[in-house]
Amino acid sequence: MKTILPKKNSLLSKIFLKIVAAQDKVINPQHRSSKQRLKIALEQLGNNSIETSLVVIPDLQQIAQDYPQYHWVIMDTLTTFVRVNSPYVLQGIMSNPSAKVRTDIQVALTVIASRDVKKDPKDEQLNLSHTDMRGANLNGANLEQTNLYLSNLSEVNLSGANLKGAILSAANLEGANLSGANLEGAILSAANLEGADLSRANLNRANLYLARLHRANLDDAILDGANLREAKFSN
Repeated sequence: MKTILPKKNSLLSKIFLKIVAAQDKVINPQHRSSKQRLKIALEQLGNNSIETSLVVIPDLQQIAQDYPQYHWVIMDTLTTFVRVNSPYVLQGIMSNPSAKVRTDIQVALTVIASRDVKKDPKDEQLNLSHTDMRGANLNGANLEQTNLYLSNLSEVNLSGANLKGAILSAANLEGANLSGANLEGAILSAANLEGADLSRANLNRANLYLARLHRANLDDAILDGANLREAKFSN
């Protein structure tokens, strides 16, 4: 939490006090079965309280780690939680382009991005489409094959992230840090990559058709087999 929450935040003390209070309402793993813990946690996650979410999400992460049979249900629930609570609304979005994700949204994204991908079922896909994740920290995230269609990822830190085969069509990646990221086979058609850092990124066989790359840093990027047809490199 210390690495996620901003420093010198005047609301921190209030948040932590509310988290302690919320813990009394959530789960006691010593006295409940895994199924009961999951049921209560999912119910609590839907109560729209940030403080409760900050308690519940780490518990859901622990359940996913301890009980593989619930892994995908939890990851799918967390992606739904992010989409519902941080939708990408195009109208008026530029009025505050530097906005940051809510603290509980960042925590949920961190859990999703650091999950044990070996427990993901075959032919399933994380869905974070139409989501506003501006300014999130997803350094080293594993988002392989994730659906990020029409998501707002401006100023997001995706350095070293695994986005192999990800769907990023029409996504806003303006100013994003994608240095060293694996974008092999990713679909970036009509994506906005203006000012993005793609240095050392692997764009092998990536689809950049109609992508906007004004001021993007492509130093040492791997572009073998990439589709750059009608990509825009200058205004």
